[in-house]
Amino acid sequence: MRPTAVESCFEIAFWMLDRATDDGEHLQPQKMHRMMFLSHAYYGALQSGAKLMPATFIAADEGPIEPTVFKAFARGRPLVDASSISEIPRHILDSVWRQFGAHSVDYLNKLIRGHAPYADAFAAGPGAEIAFETMVAFYGAEGLSRRRSRAKEAQSDVPAASRVLRPKVMRNHAGKPVSVNRWMPKRVD
Repeated sequence: MRPTAVESCFEIAFWMLDRATDDGEHLQPQKMHRMMFLSHAYYGALQSGAKLMPATFIAADEGPIEPTVFKAFARGRPLVDASSISEIPRHILDSVWRQFGAHSVDYLNKLIRGHAPYADAFAAGPGAEIAFETMVAFYGAEGLSRRRSRAKEAQSDVPAASRVLRPKVMRNHAGKPVSVNRWMPKRVD
Protein backbone atom coordinates (compact mmCIF):
# COMPACT_ATOMS: atom_id res chain seq x y z
CA MET A 1 0.00 0.00 0.00
CA ARG A 2 1.36 3.41 -0.99
CA PRO A 3 1.65 6.24 1.52
CA THR A 4 -0.92 9.02 1.42
CA ALA A 5 -0.01 12.46 0.05
CA VAL A 6 -0.58 14.12 3.44
CA GLU A 7 -0.27 12.87 7.02
CA SER A 8 -3.86 13.49 8.11
CA CYS A 9 -7.24 14.82 7.01
CA PHE A 10 -6.57 18.02 8.93
CA GLU A 11 -4.03 19.29 6.37
CA ILE A 12 -6.74 19.14 3.70
CA ALA A 13 -9.44 20.63 5.95
CA PHE A 14 -7.16 23.51 6.96
CA TRP A 15 -6.17 24.08 3.32
CA MET A 16 -9.87 24.29 2.39
CA LEU A 17 -10.61 26.74 5.21
CA ASP A 18 -7.61 28.91 4.35
CA ARG A 19 -8.48 28.90 0.64
CA ALA A 20 -12.05 29.97 1.38
CA THR A 21 -10.75 32.76 3.62
CA ASP A 22 -8.39 33.90 0.85
CA ASP A 23 -11.40 34.05 -1.49
CA GLY A 24 -13.38 36.08 1.09
CA GLU A 25 -15.81 33.25 1.78
CA HIS A 26 -16.97 31.52 4.95
CA LEU A 27 -16.63 27.78 4.38
CA GLN A 28 -19.60 25.92 5.80
CA PRO A 29 -18.78 22.53 7.37
CA GLN A 30 -20.96 20.62 4.89
CA LYS A 31 -19.23 22.28 1.95
CA MET A 32 -15.83 21.49 3.44
CA HIS A 33 -16.75 17.79 3.65
CA ARG A 34 -18.06 17.72 0.07
CA MET A 35 -14.93 19.45 -1.21
CA MET A 36 -12.71 17.06 0.75
CA PHE A 37 -14.65 14.12 -0.71
CA LEU A 38 -14.27 15.40 -4.28
CA SER A 39 -10.58 16.21 -3.73
CA HIS A 40 -9.91 12.74 -2.36
CA ALA A 41 -11.75 11.10 -5.27
CA TYR A 42 -10.15 13.19 -8.02
CA TYR A 43 -6.69 12.83 -6.47
CA GLY A 44 -7.13 9.06 -6.55
CA ALA A 45 -8.34 9.18 -10.15
CA LEU A 46 -5.46 11.39 -11.28
CA GLN A 47 -2.73 9.62 -9.28
CA SER A 48 -3.48 6.01 -10.28
CA GLY A 49 -5.38 5.09 -7.13
CA ALA A 50 -3.13 6.81 -4.60
CA LYS A 51 -4.88 8.29 -1.57
CA LEU A 52 -4.73 12.01 -0.86
CA MET A 53 -5.28 11.54 2.86
CA PRO A 54 -5.89 8.72 5.33
CA ALA A 55 -9.65 9.21 5.25
CA THR A 56 -12.82 7.18 5.43
CA PHE A 57 -15.92 8.86 4.09
CA ILE A 58 -19.35 7.72 5.18
CA ALA A 59 -22.71 8.30 3.53
CA ALA A 60 -24.69 10.60 5.84
CA ASP A 61 -28.19 11.90 5.07
CA GLU A 62 -26.93 15.21 3.63
CA GLY A 63 -23.92 13.79 1.77
CA PRO A 64 -20.50 12.27 2.42
CA ILE A 65 -18.64 13.22 5.58
CA GLU A 66 -15.29 12.29 7.07
CA PRO A 67 -16.23 11.36 10.67
CA THR A 68 -12.89 12.23 12.29
CA VAL A 69 -12.94 15.74 10.85
CA PHE A 70 -16.65 16.04 11.65
CA LYS A 71 -16.06 15.28 15.35
CA ALA A 72 -12.88 17.38 15.61
CA PHE A 73 -14.53 20.46 14.07
CA ALA A 74 -17.70 20.20 16.20
CA ARG A 75 -16.64 23.21 18.27
CA GLY A 76 -14.69 25.11 15.63
CA ARG A 77 -11.24 24.81 14.15
CA PRO A 78 -9.22 22.43 16.35
CA LEU A 79 -5.70 23.15 17.55
CA VAL A 80 -3.83 20.55 15.53
CA ASP A 81 -0.32 20.82 14.14
CA ALA A 82 -0.55 20.34 10.40
CA SER A 83 2.24 19.78 7.92
CA SER A 84 2.54 21.63 4.66
CA ILE A 85 1.13 20.10 1.49
CA SER A 86 3.52 19.27 -1.35
CA GLU A 87 3.17 20.66 -4.87
CA ILE A 88 1.18 17.93 -6.68
CA PRO A 89 -1.57 17.52 -4.05
CA ARG A 90 -1.79 21.31 -3.68
CA HIS A 91 -2.21 21.67 -7.46
CA ILE A 92 -5.01 19.09 -7.50
CA LEU A 93 -6.70 20.72 -4.50
CA ASP A 94 -6.51 24.07 -6.25
CA SER A 95 -8.00 22.57 -9.42
CA VAL A 96 -10.89 20.97 -7.53
CA TRP A 97 -11.49 24.24 -5.67
CA ARG A 98 -11.64 26.18 -8.95
CA GLN A 99 -14.05 23.62 -10.43
CA PHE A 100 -16.44 23.26 -7.48
CA GLY A 101 -15.61 25.95 -4.90
CA ALA A 102 -17.98 28.58 -6.27
CA HIS A 103 -20.99 26.27 -5.94
CA SER A 104 -23.34 26.35 -2.98
CA VAL A 105 -23.66 23.62 -0.38
CA ASP A 106 -27.09 22.71 -1.73
CA TYR A 107 -25.72 22.30 -5.25
CA LEU A 108 -22.81 20.11 -4.07
CA ASN A 109 -25.15 18.01 -1.90
CA LYS A 110 -27.52 17.42 -4.80
CA LEU A 111 -24.66 16.72 -7.19
CA ILE A 112 -22.86 14.19 -5.00
CA ARG A 113 -26.04 12.46 -3.83
CA GLY A 114 -26.62 11.54 -7.48
CA HIS A 115 -23.15 10.00 -7.86
CA ALA A 116 -22.88 6.21 -7.72
CA PRO A 117 -20.27 5.89 -4.93
CA TYR A 118 -22.40 7.87 -2.48
CA ALA A 119 -25.76 6.52 -3.70
CA ASP A 120 -24.62 2.87 -3.45
CA ALA A 121 -23.19 3.36 0.05
CA PHE A 122 -26.30 5.23 1.24
CA ALA A 123 -28.52 2.49 -0.18
CA ALA A 124 -26.67 0.05 2.08
CA GLY A 125 -27.71 2.25 4.99
CA PRO A 126 -26.96 5.71 6.38
CA GLY A 127 -23.48 5.73 7.86
CA ALA A 128 -22.14 3.12 5.44
CA GLU A 129 -18.56 3.56 4.30
CA ILE A 130 -17.98 4.86 0.77
CA ALA A 131 -15.30 2.63 -0.74
CA PHE A 132 -12.30 4.54 -2.06
CA GLU A 133 -11.98 2.17 -5.02
CA THR A 134 -15.51 3.02 -6.18
CA MET A 135 -14.71 6.74 -5.88
CA VAL A 136 -11.60 6.36 -8.04
CA ALA A 137 -13.44 4.24 -10.60
CA PHE A 138 -16.38 6.65 -10.81
CA TYR A 139 -14.40 9.89 -11.08
CA GLY A 140 -11.64 8.41 -13.24
CA ALA A 141 -11.51 7.25 -16.86
CA GLU A 142 -13.52 4.07 -16.21
CA GLY A 143 -16.42 6.07 -14.81
CA LEU A 144 -16.20 8.62 -17.61
CA SER A 145 -16.74 5.98 -20.29
CA ARG A 146 -19.73 4.57 -18.36
CA ARG A 147 -21.20 8.06 -17.90
CA ARG A 148 -20.85 8.82 -21.61
CA SER A 149 -22.80 5.67 -22.47
CA ARG A 150 -25.60 6.89 -20.15
CA ALA A 151 -25.39 10.58 -21.12
CA LYS A 152 -29.05 11.27 -20.39
CA GLU A 153 -28.77 10.30 -16.71
CA ALA A 154 -28.00 12.75 -13.91
CA GLN A 155 -24.41 11.52 -13.66
CA SER A 156 -23.48 13.14 -16.98
CA ASP A 157 -22.67 16.42 -15.20
CA VAL A 158 -19.61 14.92 -13.48
CA PRO A 159 -16.50 16.39 -15.09
CA ALA A 160 -13.72 14.01 -16.05
CA ALA A 161 -10.62 14.09 -13.87
CA SER A 162 -8.60 15.47 -16.79
CA ARG A 163 -11.05 18.40 -17.07
CA VAL A 164 -10.84 19.16 -13.36
CA LEU A 165 -7.03 19.32 -13.33
CA ARG A 166 -6.03 22.74 -14.59
CA PRO A 167 -2.70 23.74 -16.09
CA LYS A 168 -0.27 25.04 -13.54
CA VAL A 169 -0.34 28.84 -13.37
CA MET A 170 2.89 30.77 -12.98
CA ARG A 171 2.72 33.99 -11.02
CA ASN A 172 4.89 37.10 -10.87
CA HIS A 173 6.26 38.67 -7.69
CA ALA A 174 2.92 40.40 -7.02
CA GLY A 175 0.94 37.16 -7.33
CA LYS A 176 -0.64 37.95 -10.70
CA PRO A 177 -0.84 35.15 -13.30
CA VAL A 178 1.63 35.48 -16.15
CA SER A 179 2.22 33.83 -19.49
CA VAL A 180 5.62 32.21 -19.72
CA ASN A 181 7.64 30.56 -22.44
CA ARG A 182 10.36 28.04 -21.85
CA TRP A 183 13.74 29.67 -22.29
CA MET A 184 16.09 27.96 -24.70
CA PRO A 185 19.57 29.37 -25.25
CA LYS A 186 20.53 30.29 -28.78
CA ARG A 187 22.60 27.71 -30.52
CA VAL A 188 26.08 28.81 -31.44
CA ASP A 189 27.51 27.07 -34.48
